[in-house]
Amino acid sequence: MADFDLKTTVSFTGHRVLRNDFNVDNLKEVINNLLIKGFRTFLVGMAMGFDLKCADVLLEKKKEFNIDVIACIPCKNQDKFFKNEEKDRYQEYLKKVDKIVCFSDEYTNGCMQIRNRYMVDNSSVLVAYLKYFKGGALYTVNYAKKQNKEIIYID
Repeated sequence: MADFDLKTTVSFTGHRVLRNDFNVDNLKEVINNLLIKGFRTFLVGMAMGFDLKCADVLLEKKKEFNIDVIACIPCKNQDKFFKNEEKDRYQEYLKKVDKIVCFSDEYTNGCMQIRNRYMVDNSSVLVAYLKYFKGGALYTVNYAKKQNKEIIYID
């Protein structure tokens, strides 16, 4: 298990492709409310799309709040297929997070699910951007439901 308090830890899941109506202000509001409630550790999967948006907001919040942002990466070469600008941002964020938890040296079948289960198992709240009922975000939300975790959905 992790070396942080599960009761004050949040994890995130969402799609790699954000819909045109995605509003980052909704994400900021949810994170602000969690900070007010005393949450201080944030687990981010660092995938393209929603995860990197979360990392962006959380790293900004680190300037104001004493929080820990933990990058939970499924494999060392997670950014292999990222576009150049996302790859640069990903590498920059990895330098700024408080800790990196890596689950595999190389991509393997199942490394994403191992990462997602770790994040749910080590948090009390899951923030989810779930607009398409397929893929890793749906898997993670369903797993969180089975674990009786609180789920906050982002519009």
